[in-house]
Amino acid sequence: MSKVLLIIHVLAAVIAIGPVTVAASMFPAAVRKAFAEPGSGLAVPRLLNRICRVYAILGLAVPFFGLATAGSMRVFGDLWVIVSIVLTAAAAGVLALLVLPGQNAILAALAAEPPSEPVTAGRVAMYTGMFNLLWAVVTVLMIVRPGSTTGA
Repeated sequence: MSKVLLIIHVLAAVIAIGPVTVAASMFPAAVRKAFAEPGSGLAVPRLLNRICRVYAILGLAVPFFGLATAGSMRVFGDLWVIVSIVLTAAAAGVLALLVLPGQNAILAALAAEPPSEPVTAGRVAMYTGMFNLLWAVVTVLMIVRPGSTTGA
């Protein structure tokens, strides 16, 4: 059962978190273009924001199956699992509290007449980088599993 849960956990991470990291990373450049070329439209930034929102919700499956996997493998007390849980929560917080609201504020500013930029694309890019870095560290922890006795 542990292998099935682990497979679902990894697939959920690839399918749900991957698109968020890519779309969120592309968003600042699309916004800069929209501000630089006012007639270029909002279609691309809106699509990238929607991808981020939808896949963020789907991404809730990742920690759910991660916790189920950790329970079935009996590794809840391992430091690498605890750190991964904390970093996953931090990544979710960055996405929910900084990246998505920043994207929404920028989209609202782009839709206003005349367009104004209340939250800079650079700041959203920084938050996105933090989100991506947190997930990269969690991924490394999942692979390396420092101190694990379950084999790595």
